[in-house]
Amino acid sequence: MQALRWHGVKDLRVDTIEEPTVQEGKVKIKVQWCGICGSDLHEYAAGPIFISKDTPHPLTHEKAPVVMGHEFSGQVVEVGEGVTKFKEGDRVVVEPIFACGKCTACRQGKYNLCEKMGFLGLAGGGGGFSEYVSADEHMVHKIPDTVSFEQGALVEPSAVALYAVRQSQFKVGDRAVVFGAGPIGLLVIEALRASGAAEIYAVELSEERRKTAESLGAIGLNPADVDVVKEIHRLTEGGADVAYEVTGVPVVLTQAIESTKLSGQIMIVSIFEKEAPIHPNLIVMQERNIAGIIGYRDVFPAVISLMNQGYFSPEKLVTKRIGLSEIVEQGFEALMKEKNQVKILVSPNK
Repeated sequence: MQALRWHGVKDLRVDTIEEPTVQEGKVKIKVQWCGICGSDLHEYAAGPIFISKDTPHPLTHEKAPVVMGHEFSGQVVEVGEGVTKFKEGDRVVVEPIFACGKCTACRQGKYNLCEKMGFLGLAGGGGGFSEYVSADEHMVHKIPDTVSFEQGALVEPSAVALYAVRQSQFKVGDRAVVFGAGPIGLLVIEALRASGAAEIYAVELSEERRKTAESLGAIGLNPADVDVVKEIHRLTEGGADVAYEVTGVPVVLTQAIESTKLSGQIMIVSIFEKEAPIHPNLIVMQERNIAGIIGYRDVFPAVISLMNQGYFSPEKLVTKRIGLSEIVEQGFEALMKEKNQVKILVSPNK
């Protein structure tokens, strides 16, 4: 079968590899759509980050080259011995977290914080940028007929967004600011809207992305035109209750901190490629607090339920649909060069 594999920085190749076989406890899925994630872009531009390059990953026992893609939907084509929750023809998505089940975090049910944690599509185990994936039964979730396969490919990034809001100190009626209106930032806006935010501010340089944020109900702010920290304090009469940092840019982290009110919170959602120096007094003197998340846990069912209610729709978020053979130039390179792109979906059947 055809699959996109990471061989090194700026070295992605569509290779012909062996089709996975279904094994005991596993579900074989024919991939329909897979989204290109910001984490995938980080691996392409500056990896390896989550990919094991020189030594095998402790859970998958794989190292580069590995098949990429962890935001995907598909249809079950075969189930292995012992699988009871799924049958051929089921429409599904995969929660792509590998966890050991034995460490302190896993014993507490915090499997996304597993000391050996890895992502299917980054740490090995196959990936959604391929024709077929074989995944453990417990990682698979059904989607209803009312949720399209395209929308299904948004379940994973939407889970990041909803988990970020759930793990923050945000409360119904609060005012929030989202720094960065890329795919995850836009999904955070959707999650805040679903969670009852009174006001949502979106700080974004790209006019196209800012307009998309506004179409989702946010108040757009262009940091090239205004001092966003002063403007947020003016509009909120003292600062946002919670700021979500979704850019991974060091200077933006400082802006996010300064935009919050007394005892406000900054939730870091992005992955940083470089260190981000901050002055501790920005936290201490205002009794603010900083938190962060990695991935998600126990939120896929809630995301799918919200999708059934009309949230996290692909109509406003998906800007391009391409085939696997086009993925490097029309996918990864386009996302790095074209700021009007939001979410690009890839189909191995296109």
